[in-house]
Amino acid sequence: MRKKSTLYIHRFTGLFSALFILLMSLSGAALVFRAQLDNKPHINTSALPVLTVDSCYRVIQKNYPAAQISNCSLPESEEQAFSFVVYDSSYRSGTKGMEVFLHPQTGQVLMTRGGSDDMKNNFISWLSKFHNSFHLGKTGEWLLGFFALLFLLSLATGIILFRKSILPVLLFHRKVYSKRNLHQLIGVYALLFNLMIAVTGFWMQRYVFKKDFYASYDYKPVLNASPALSFSFDSAYKAIKQQHPGFTAYVIYFAQNNKGKTAVYGSRSSNAFVHSKKFADAIMLDSNGAVAGTRFVTEISSNDRYDIINSQVHMGNFGGLTIKLIYFIFGLSGSLLSITGFLLWARKRNDG
Repeated sequence: MRKKSTLYIHRFTGLFSALFILLMSLSGAALVFRAQLDNKPHINTSALPVLTVDSCYRVIQKNYPAAQISNCSLPESEEQAFSFVVYDSSYRSGTKGMEVFLHPQTGQVLMTRGGSDDMKNNFISWLSKFHNSFHLGKTGEWLLGFFALLFLLSLATGIILFRKSILPVLLFHRKVYSKRNLHQLIGVYALLFNLMIAVTGFWMQRYVFKKDFYASYDYKPVLNASPALSFSFDSAYKAIKQQHPGFTAYVIYFAQNNKGKTAVYGSRSSNAFVHSKKFADAIMLDSNGAVAGTRFVTEISSNDRYDIINSQVHMGNFGGLTIKLIYFIFGLSGSLLSITGFLLWARKRNDG
């Protein structure tokens, strides 16, 4: 009786979440190579010096005088451009961010594109939002949390049902290697990976089961032109490097008024490899460019630190090409499980 109930739960959760698992598996596998697949402009380097952030900020203001300049992603190599996110009336009436790429040596605008709503020009960002919410807002986020829970139940019941097959599969016993057992074989070999993905994915979406998630917010963004920099960022960054020699900046969020703070996100060389490279550490600068505070990964609560590690592990951002290939190959196992599981159910239903 208990086995029959477990089998029913396994079939129900597997079938009900099959499409979700298929879509998440395919999109997640692709997003492992997000940096490689993103169609950012490639730079032909020259002997000219790289522009300062101050100079690039002024170029953006000159080209988009009424724009609200949100942030800037710094080039990580000579082949990359400066990437600014701005809100300008020329794109979606300023309600959506527009990404502007500047040549790091000439300041020329190389390309502009939308964000996650621009499927044609920014497919990877569109795919990322699809993976995170199906482009359905809070409804999609809730569905993601719900189906992540079903995926966990499907894996747990699968372990219970086929626990006696795990060792024979791993020991390559010939009797278990047949087409009829393909679903089990995939499930066993990808078991640890899929458990990790399901647990970390559910943890990232746990907020949808909290009361605060259902509160309504009537937020209407106001588009205001960003002011000129009240200090030299490049001079401030030199001072940061003197205070924190191991810190490398990756993203700058600019203050939107002369009294606001500028946030510099990056990572220190002493951080663990599982900490986020671009957002593990933050240094706040006041309106004069002086350090107003820090939020290093070693200073935050253990829960917040775990959230960073959980996210990195889920996305496979903690390693090089080998890790990405492992994530890509095993990431596709979810889609294979959903397909073989459905075929197994259909075959047994036809058999009567």
